[in-house]
Amino acid sequence: MALPEPSRDEAIKSLDARAEALAARTTQPTPDYGSKAQGEGLRLIGVLFGGVFVGIGFGAVVDALILTAPWGMIIGVLLGFGVSILMAVRMAARMSAALASEWGPPEDLPLDDEDD
Repeated sequence: MALPEPSRDEAIKSLDARAEALAARTTQPTPDYGSKAQGEGLRLIGVLFGGVFVGIGFGAVVDALILTAPWGMIIGVLLGFGVSILMAVRMAARMSAALASEWGPPEDLPLDDEDD
């Protein structure tokens, strides 16, 4: 017993449905770079402020234990600032390397000869 042939409209609907299903399976979702960049920026700010505040805390503890009034806190702030800058530079280098591996090396812009 032969199966009845589907009408042309049903065949087109079936073909459209299969094409949409194929497109849905093969289309890659676009990553949300905005929230990723925002998270990295907030982490960078946290590292910068965290180093300074930890330095203030350690300096205050040293001042309380050794009784060296402002010098422990001053040295602590300076050391905390230095460490936070070092950590921020390392983090920026990691972010730059991750973007370079994802996007490739940066390309130069073409020369603009219209200003002549």
